[in-house]
Amino acid sequence: MIHNNVPAVKTIIYTLLYGILAISCVDTQEMDNTPQGNFEALWKIIDEHYCFFDYKHDTYGLDWDQVHQKYRAQVNDNMTNKQLFEVLTNMLGELRDGHVNLTAAHDYGRYWSWYEDYPANFSDTLLRRYLGTDYMIASGISYRILDDNIGYLRYDSFNDAIGEGNLDEVFMHMMLCRGIILDIRSNGGGMLTNAEKLAARFCQQRTLVGYHRHKTGPGHSDFSAMEPLYLEPSANIRWNKPVVLLTNRHVYSAANEFAVYMRAFPLVTIVGDHTGGGAGMPFNSSLPNGWNVRFSAVPMYDAQAQSAEFGIDPDYNVQQTDTDFARGDDTIIEFARHLLSE
Repeated sequence: MIHNNVPAVKTIIYTLLYGILAISCVDTQEMDNTPQGNFEALWKIIDEHYCFFDYKHDTYGLDWDQVHQKYRAQVNDNMTNKQLFEVLTNMLGELRDGHVNLTAAHDYGRYWSWYEDYPANFSDTLLRRYLGTDYMIASGISYRILDDNIGYLRYDSFNDAIGEGNLDEVFMHMMLCRGIILDIRSNGGGMLTNAEKLAARFCQQRTLVGYHRHKTGPGHSDFSAMEPLYLEPSANIRWNKPVVLLTNRHVYSAANEFAVYMRAFPLVTIVGDHTGGGAGMPFNSSLPNGWNVRFSAVPMYDAQAQSAEFGIDPDYNVQQTDTDFARGDDTIIEFARHLLSE
């Protein structure tokens, strides 16, 4: 580990904030508060402001005009609010995006197949075996040194705040370890500022970690040019030994972006399953009846300018086995320990 007192010149969150502010407020034509009016309002909001139409057309053939025809036929003025909510939620499900949600007083419309259709590759029962009961907690991070002198850090959610002082204490405690395992499996995201703060502890020099664009008009392809995102090294204690990052399908949104950042660093190896994705910064609008819709508005890309909307592959794809589970072993943690012991 080394210290560096060079301050960060510009943080990623400011760049992303600029992209979000560049999106004008959703200004749809005034629609009637009827089932048909709410349907048309929702379809138009997404049509003019959603950011992944071209990518998803190329990936699985999404045609938003055909989606309109399909679901418009299911809407009539005699349907109940719950029936309308179901139709609108199913329509949004065609986007296959966990950042797209419809919120009403009675329900929360969501698309969660990005992780529900895949093995969990994570077990709280096994985690307790590795952490024990005397592990340490620094804000949102649980950590301990395993018996083979490998550090283990568990970060459940990027919604859990971490301070620079917390991180200093964690890395000071791990100073003599041969390497660390950073486990973000089943971390569904949270604050991108926390992801940036933690990733900066593994960054040794100003590093290009990705790109973003923002919408410039209502057309599906109306975007600004690619704008680079750089990560600056932390001014505090940094880790310059090997790191194994553990991922599974439930790694999403800010956690997925964190994995994208970490992949840009030479001492980091990613082990586990393909991440869940979620590479669009979300934005909110509302329908005439007051229901709220959230959708991806600012597309983000990795350092090779490739979309991570559907996640990224690990360096080693490792799945939890039933045999190891019966023995009380976490296959993915054990694989990481083996890598760090070599």
